[in-house]
Amino acid sequence: MKPRRPYLLRALYDWIVDSGEVPNILVDAEVDGVVVPQEHVRDGQIVLNISPQAVRNLSLGNEYVMCEGRFSGRSIELTLPVESVRAIYCRDSGQGLAFDDEDMMSEESSDGAEPQQSSDSVSDGSAAASESQPSDKKPTLRLV
Repeated sequence: MKPRRPYLLRALYDWIVDSGEVPNILVDAEVDGVVVPQEHVRDGQIVLNISPQAVRNLSLGNEYVMCEGRFSGRSIELTLPVESVRAIYCRDSGQGLAFDDEDMMSEESSDGAEPQQSSDSVSDGSAAASESQPSDKKPTLRLV
């Protein structure tokens, strides 16, 4: 099955822009292939405004998010592997979607390899189920 992250990114981007909000993305700048101005990276992450007014030539592809942005008066071509995008959200309301490690595991296994079960999932009703209950944790978005 194809990775869902690029489809969710496009859907959330459209929803945010159609709602008159400003779409921001949280990017893990330490993922291989990320091209961003390093002087703006904090704790290995960077928040980017990807609104139509802020960037040019935005492409939300299946493998990369690419656009041209301005930083300190100079234009920079940004290249972001889709797996480097950790969240997309509205700048003002904070509504959006944060991706968790499970999303990364399903994307990595989309190359035809068998998907790996996470340690907190239960596959049957065996005795192991009492030792390892599914986590009720939901992804949360922390504004930086």
